[in-house]
Amino acid sequence: MRLRSCVAGLALVLLEGILGGAALAEECQAKSTSMDDIVVALNAAPSCDRAMKLFEACAYGASGDVQFGEAVEKKCEADFSGQLGPPQKLRYQRELRICDQKYRNKSGTMYISATAFCRAEVAQRYSQRALKAGGAGR
Repeated sequence: MRLRSCVAGLALVLLEGILGGAALAEECQAKSTSMDDIVVALNAAPSCDRAMKLFEACAYGASGDVQFGEAVEKKCEADFSGQLGPPQKLRYQRELRICDQKYRNKSGTMYISATAFCRAEVAQRYSQRALKAGGAGR
């Protein structure tokens, strides 16, 4: 019985931490929630990481996120595209394909959104590595 109380207490603490973090989540800073305004905001973001934060804040959780993810990918790729040699470029393309295949047999637009986020996260990782290595600054 005591173990159940401890587990329940731990679950409440974890839930409070999750909900508290959600309360601190950033709001979408686009002019409106229209797709065009969000894409404009993503393109205007000063960095890959900032574009990703905007993507997270403005996401629809549906197929519309594909356009947002593409804007983030493009922003992030600007940080490393000229720096990848053939092996790294192939590895990058392979990681993007893995994202494309991850949810391909799932139905529902939320999986299309998950694919867009996966691809954007891959591009963000490559951007962060390039910037850390002293690559092009953004």
